[in-house]
Amino acid sequence: REIESKIRGFAADIRVAEYGSDNPYDEQPIDVQGIKQKLAGIEGIQNVQSYATKAGIIKSASEIQGVLLKGVDQAYDLTFLKKNLVSGKLPKQGDSSAIKEMVISSGLSSLMRIGTGDTITIYFIEDPPRVRRIRVSGIYNTGLGEFDKLYGFCDINLIRKLNNWDQKMAGGLEIIAKPGSDVHQLTQDIRDKIGFQYHATSIQAQYPQIFQWLELQNVNVFIIITLILAVSGVSMVSTLLIIILNRTRMIGLLKSLGASDRLIRNVFIRLSMPIIFKGVVLGNCIGLGLCWVQYQFGVITLQEESYYVSQVPVHFSLLDLSLLNLGTLIICVLMLIGPSMIISGIRPSKSLRFD
Repeated sequence: REIESKIRGFAADIRVAEYGSDNPYDEQPIDVQGIKQKLAGIEGIQNVQSYATKAGIIKSASEIQGVLLKGVDQAYDLTFLKKNLVSGKLPKQGDSSAIKEMVISSGLSSLMRIGTGDTITIYFIEDPPRVRRIRVSGIYNTGLGEFDKLYGFCDINLIRKLNNWDQKMAGGLEIIAKPGSDVHQLTQDIRDKIGFQYHATSIQAQYPQIFQWLELQNVNVFIIITLILAVSGVSMVSTLLIIILNRTRMIGLLKSLGASDRLIRNVFIRLSMPIIFKGVVLGNCIGLGLCWVQYQFGVITLQEESYYVSQVPVHFSLLDLSLLNLGTLIICVLMLIGPSMIISGIRPSKSLRFD
């Protein structure tokens, strides 16, 4: 969830651009108003925002570095940037001074040895080359090194002015889907509406390597939960066998008094269930307690360069917790049925002499 939200902060859920604009360093302008009208009747769209990108070279007093300047408009959802802003402020959208300001990442800031309030020179490779002096209004850090080192954010009017575009033009549109929407189906619906001149690409298709890596993490979760359930089941089987062996004489006595094997098995399973229930309750208290500590204080840290997050993120889901607890109870109880079949092999004539 944490990593996906960061990637969506850079590219939203779906991106619409003109065919031939697959190269982010050389975008073809599109009429965003016309496309927005076509998208108006599609269910599942939460926000449609314009953007434009332009490659440049930043030069400070001692360093030079390439950057992809991303211009955003007033409708752009800046929640992601505000959340990850470590110093300064975002350019004020709609203000004439905003085209002279930009936000850069902390990694780029450290590399270029520049900070909030400094003015940098950006060279745009054109014929002839163009130069702009822009003030750094803020510094952000998301932990996504590949993105942080590349992107700088500015007002879209700066890109329009550099490219000689009018106010209706942009490099593309980013679409944020409503929570719970099927992004793949929504992408297809958008393709059907916008026509063949433009193409819509989901975020999974834009960055397949990252999402495939995330899918592998989900496989690891499944394997770990399966192993934990197996250990829990084996522990309960061992506990039940010990209880049965300790009550062999009692089983023989009950059988001699006319008790059926099924009745005795149910008695022992019911004796085991409080043990399972206590274990589940204690496990929830310890597990949720550790998760709360991690959520509040971030005790367990990670290498941000490898995992894109600086600490282990925690997400509480009542539905997931309920299903996990219910599944554990059911599986452990079912695993007790096998060992309880030993009771049918106990003979009263021998068990009453058992010491």
